Order: sequence, then C-alpha cells, then structure tokens
Amino acid sequence: KHAENMYYFSELALTLNAPENGTAPTDSRWRPDQRLMENGRWDEANVEKQRLEEKQRLSRKRREAEAARATEDGTPYDPYKPLWFEWKKDPVTQELAHVYKGGYWESKEKQDWSLCPDIF
Repeated sequence: KHAENMYYFSELALTLNAPENGTAPTDSRWRPDQRLMENGRWDEANVEKQRLEEKQRLSRKRREAEAARATEDGTPYDPYKPLWFEWKKDPVTQELAHVYKGGYWESKEKQDWSLCPDIF
C-alpha cells in the first residue's frame, strides 16, 4: 500500500535505514542530509549534503597537510585509522580486508562514544 510514495522499496528496504537509538554518532543512519531527504525536504537535504562534503574535503586536506609537514620535518605521522577495524590479510583469499578488531559493542554498552570523530 502506498508503495509509489516510498520509491517502490520493499518494507524491509525501508526499515534498514531507520535510526536506532544507542548507536554511534558516526552511524550513517544519523546523516542529517539523509534524514532531510527521507522527510521529503529535498532543498534542505541538498544544502546539507554540500556542507557535509565540504567538511569531508577540509578534513582530508588537513590530514594531507599534516602528513606533508611530518615528511618535511622527518617526524612520524600516524595516518587516519578506523576505530573498530584494521587491515589484515584474509586467511582464505590472502587479500587485505578490513577486519573487526573490537570495541564497538563495548562502547555501545557503555554509551561512551568519546572516541568517535565529529563527521556530521
């Protein structure tokens, strides 16, 4: 019923992106542009998406500048690393893959998201 208003997505597809309380503030379901779009506020969603993309570009440029300075100074530089995943060789395929290293569920249980960057 009313599928035409929901882009003909199945009920399952529609619920996959539903916000869930208690998840990390970096969870993609909290993207403000996405929430605006899903509420039919297209113009605001486009403005918000542009803001988020610019924030990401500035963050990347800052990391690149820090890496360049470290190279010039000869000081160690620790590049960005995911919080809960690490690159490891898959024992079956022998290819590098992101493998869960732990910590997310403990942070969720404690509701301590202090390690999460402000991405939105």
